[in-house]
Amino acid sequence: MTKKILIVDEMHPSLLPMLQEIGFQADYQPKITKEEVLTIISEYEGIVVRGKLKIDKSFLEKAHCLRFIARAGSGLDQIDINEAQRRNIALLNAPEGNRDAVAEHCVGMLLCLLNKINLADKQVRNLVWDREGNRGIELMGKTVGIMGYGNMGRAFAQRLVGFACKVLVYDVENEKIKDDFVLKSSLAQIQAEADIFSLHIPLTPENKQIFTATFFDNFQKNIFLINTARGELIDLQVLKEKLISGKIRGACLDVLENEKLATLTEKQKEAFDALKAMDNVLFTPHVAGWTAESYIRINEVLVEKIKKIFPVTTCNRYLP
Repeated sequence: MTKKILIVDEMHPSLLPMLQEIGFQADYQPKITKEEVLTIISEYEGIVVRGKLKIDKSFLEKAHCLRFIARAGSGLDQIDINEAQRRNIALLNAPEGNRDAVAEHCVGMLLCLLNKINLADKQVRNLVWDREGNRGIELMGKTVGIMGYGNMGRAFAQRLVGFACKVLVYDVENEKIKDDFVLKSSLAQIQAEADIFSLHIPLTPENKQIFTATFFDNFQKNIFLINTARGELIDLQVLKEKLISGKIRGACLDVLENEKLATLTEKQKEAFDALKAMDNVLFTPHVAGWTAESYIRINEVLVEKIKKIFPVTTCNRYLP
């Protein structure tokens, strides 16, 4: 029996022949709307998504044959995980596919910020030659606190080794931290010692805006912040306040609390306008894992996981 999989977001064209090779009929519809998906999803045993769809209970109730959801990326925050598991629908993601891209992006943003490369470039283009005002800070020998030691956190830590950084790592599953080039740490130790703090945790309902003003005030040093995880982990107002106070010396932000900039609330817009006026804030548009190489590698990871777990699939309504 032919196995059918629906692809609802833009993907590298290598995905279709990969899926066909393992026996799937791939239906590639990157322009499809959620309403249109709902009318046909009952026909499919698998779906590949990036960020277009919010897959909630009402969606899953219509997906009678769905055996798996393949997320072309790492985060699963757009999916009702509990409901999918209740229905025996497997959740596949591909953090292995873009971990190197994210790690390199973190290093690149951090070096740019520490050395004021973005500011200096603008000044020279405007005929300003200010050497003293653009004196940088070396990454070498700094203490970096990493929260979350999955694929992304570990890949970033590996790259910090070459800068002779002391790397403190905290993860809710601390027992999985076994590398000898990092130090398993508590959050209290990171807050006591870190010069730089980098976030590599998934967004969950429990940790939304978990990084409060009090959390940052508990750092003994004024820190540089890197967030390539999820913007909703930190309120824009908190970022603004801590940057103004100097507790956060500078921020590398690949993600924002609200990435649909045309829909910012009045409060969010006020905070964002303040941030974008600061020379010690560096933005990128959620592209840390968005490289030419990761575009293909994510496909390879997903297909391998589909192949391993679902060598044969047949339509079966597991739950009403």
